[in-house]
Amino acid sequence: MLKEVLATRYITPLREGGSLPGLVEADDLGTYVLKFTGAGQGRKTLVAEVVCGELARRLGLRMPRLVVVGLDPVLGLGEPDQQVQELLRSSGGANLGMDFLSGALGFDPLAFRIGPEEAGRIVWFDALVNNVDRSWRNPNLLVWRGDLWLIDHGATMIWHHNWPGAETSAARPYDASDHALAPFRPDLETAAAQLSPLITEELLAEVTAEIPDAWLTDEPGFDTPDDLRRAYARPLLARAAIIHERIHGIEGTK
Repeated sequence: MLKEVLATRYITPLREGGSLPGLVEADDLGTYVLKFTGAGQGRKTLVAEVVCGELARRLGLRMPRLVVVGLDPVLGLGEPDQQVQELLRSSGGANLGMDFLSGALGFDPLAFRIGPEEAGRIVWFDALVNNVDRSWRNPNLLVWRGDLWLIDHGATMIWHHNWPGAETSAARPYDASDHALAPFRPDLETAAAQLSPLITEELLAEVTAEIPDAWLTDEPGFDTPDDLRRAYARPLLARAAIIHERIHGIEGTK
């Protein structure tokens, strides 16, 4: 399971994201970007962050460490921003934290170049989880200590917003024409050969086991958190075998 820490100080809101994440310190002396269960997108966004973040890490992609952050709403009492106060008050309990990469810069394709193999691995992964939020307008990529890091996977696996249609939704192609790394000639064939065999039932069970039970309860149509975990795994397993053939918008692909 993800490491659990307790928030000890709310530092500041980070207004770059639509969900208004915040920067906090925790009792392990770490500093984390905190994403709240009380934000407008709700706990499904946090589930997507965990599934995709932990899957990316196991596939060898760089992803800041994720933790579960316990939050006492009292931390927001001194916050002058009413919106932030309300967010903190509505997010007591388990929230999601991501290691704060101090000094990291937003990815600029004119200033930072990557090779076709790394670009291919990231585009293939985004196609697998149907990430619609890695465009040149909003890459959700950071450059830290000379390497490229992936962040912000809340806008993925859109099928989990409508489970009855999940199988159909997960079978759809992926349009990568707007992807931030499309200009780097992603080597999708090599990426598929390397990564697709790694997506197994065992790996997906390990990844989905990282999701806190509290974020999986009371989902219509599912009796237990483990039933819902298996529902998250099934589309990814099926998609991994065929998605390289259904990536459109990259030079050299159909």
